[in-house]
Amino acid sequence: MTDADIAETRPPSGGFPDGAPEEPALRPAHRDSNVLRWLAAYFASIVGDSVYFLALGWAAAQLAGPAQVGIVLAVGAAPRALLMLAGGVLADRFDPRKVVIGSDALRAAVILALAALLWLSTPALWLLVAVALVFGVVDAAFMPAVGALPPRLTGPDEVVRLIGMRQLAIRIGKAVGPPLAGFALARHGEAAFALAGLLFALSLALLVSVRVAPLPPAPAGGQTGNPWRDLTDGLRYIRRHRVVGPLVLTTALSEIGFMPPLQMGVFLLAKERGFGAAGIGWILGAFAVGAGAGAIGLSLMGRIRRAGMAQVGALVVASTAIGAIGLLPTVTGAAAVAGFAGLVGGVCGGLTVALIQHNTAASYQGRVAAVLALSHVGLAPLVFPLFGLAAESVGVTPMFLVGAAISASAAVVAVLSREVRQSELRVR
Repeated sequence: MTDADIAETRPPSGGFPDGAPEEPALRPAHRDSNVLRWLAAYFASIVGDSVYFLALGWAAAQLAGPAQVGIVLAVGAAPRALLMLAGGVLADRFDPRKVVIGSDALRAAVILALAALLWLSTPALWLLVAVALVFGVVDAAFMPAVGALPPRLTGPDEVVRLIGMRQLAIRIGKAVGPPLAGFALARHGEAAFALAGLLFALSLALLVSVRVAPLPPAPAGGQTGNPWRDLTDGLRYIRRHRVVGPLVLTTALSEIGFMPPLQMGVFLLAKERGFGAAGIGWILGAFAVGAGAGAIGLSLMGRIRRAGMAQVGALVVASTAIGAIGLLPTVTGAAAVAGFAGLVGGVCGGLTVALIQHNTAASYQGRVAAVLALSHVGLAPLVFPLFGLAAESVGVTPMFLVGAAISASAAVVAVLSREVRQSELRVR
């Protein structure tokens, strides 16, 4: 793909990608029944994911030891990471709505079938491995497809609000799922799988009724007919795009900087300073509440002036807050700063996704969403061992500061791009 090709596929300022007609949404996203049906379907899927994951771990623990449980869970994660980019190609080639509907249908069928087998008998461990494998493969198709849908559900001036609403649905869904799973597991193990399957079926029923804008004609190079060429073309598009490329790299670096301190460092910090399990809960809970508040703020926010610079500024502030968590000696201080980091980080993450989707041509949305998802589920977890070695060698506090520095370097990448600095998001 040449620079001229990219220029042709870049959406006009404030408009739909690929030169689709620039018209405002008929109603705000939070009052659009079509958008709300999609959001409800997405929420049901998020809760179903949480219930399924806990039910799978529980079922594996009933049949085998800790090592085998780890294998079952890893079998589900590996294909999701390995096939994520292929899932993006699939979404762009066959329409993300169709891919999402097919994925939910398959997930519902597989999980409900497993629930029935558990009800009738005690299956062997290999069956759980097979289910985890299938689920991981389907997830690799589902995640890029669902990430590509927001720009086709509403007008360009409402996408940023929709992103905020989606972030809020993720936060609430991940909070609601574990208690529901625990409630079901306390009665019958198979009931948790049945609940997950029913949630996927509910998501499917809602998705079937969701309307999306038709895809505009694909530009030259958008689809080649060869899956491998489509994949490499998508990666080339990201690398050469003057807004999407820097922001995708920014996302990857910020994930690497944020995730290890929050998902591993907090536990090490609590152990070192005697915060206890309650301290861990306060810190992580505060971050989750802050991120939820950030999502609400993004959903309600009015006009966003100089969105590119706002994203850079929010990333610098959030990165500084992440580093400060490791410096504070009390649970109260660490939790307060974690809540602030979640608030600013939630706004930053939403702005980043909105800017990326606003500037991505419609025929590349799936592949771009796949790369973003891969940075979260595939790339960032790979650095956990390195952060663990750093904590063991130089201490937990320096580990937090290293994470903050890596995340702040993402802001440098963004600010060096003139196109990113000048990016705007038009919000009604």
